[in-house]
Amino acid sequence: MSPVRPPPLWHWRCKACWLNLGLLVLVLASFMSLDLQWGRFWSLDALASMGRFVSELLVPQTAPAFLHKVLWASLETLAMSALGTALAAVAGLALALPAARTHAGDAARWRGPTRLLLNALRSIPELVWAALLLISAGLGPLAGTLALALHTTGVLGRLFAESFENQPQGPAEALRVRGLSKAKVFWYADFPQALPQLVSYTLYRWENNIRAAAVLGVVGAGGLGQMLAFHMGLFQMMETSSVLIAMMLLVAVVDALSYFARWAMQR
Repeated sequence: MSPVRPPPLWHWRCKACWLNLGLLVLVLASFMSLDLQWGRFWSLDALASMGRFVSELLVPQTAPAFLHKVLWASLETLAMSALGTALAAVAGLALALPAARTHAGDAARWRGPTRLLLNALRSIPELVWAALLLISAGLGPLAGTLALALHTTGVLGRLFAESFENQPQGPAEALRVRGLSKAKVFWYADFPQALPQLVSYTLYRWENNIRAAAVLGVVGAGGLGQMLAFHMGLFQMMETSSVLIAMMLLVAVVDALSYFARWAMQR
């Protein structure tokens, strides 16, 4: 028996080959179209400026009064991310139901409009939502919380809908054959099967919203981001360093909580 030859690296009928070639062309075109001044970036003046900037950041501000402000700003950022994610999870679940076609016989009349709404919500960045909401909600954490909720609703709604559509339909089909209503099929079959994935998506988005909530403060939405924008604008590097350390610690804590929550669900 002759040995099986490996497939050729390129064939004109290979769709994946054409896709990779197209991506390579786009990458090369991006490098050619952008004015990337690598020589200036790696110049001695630029390296010296970056070194001076990093050395100033290595000495954080440790005054008790300032650390007390950082602590309250961290709690405000944590509360913004948690509340925004919770609101988005509820709204995303409500929008995921009409946006999903759970079985072949499902008419899914509202699937198109609902998915269009979800696309619109997540296509607008959190910073833009916050800037728009500052007009009505004013400065503070309310605008940031609502901005996180609106953007994350679009993300979680799409992910939840995909979870409902891609899960095994055996248990739900068995309940439909017995004549159960759509609500009972959802609560006894669709929702329990998708629940671990829904929780996983929600926790992941909470981790992302911690970083987003810290950035939203730049436009006056409160929390660590507002402190960061203030002290960076005044070139107070010691205070900026303390705020950045608080951001990293906050993300690490939320990441650990998310890990333990997933671990507890798998036991």
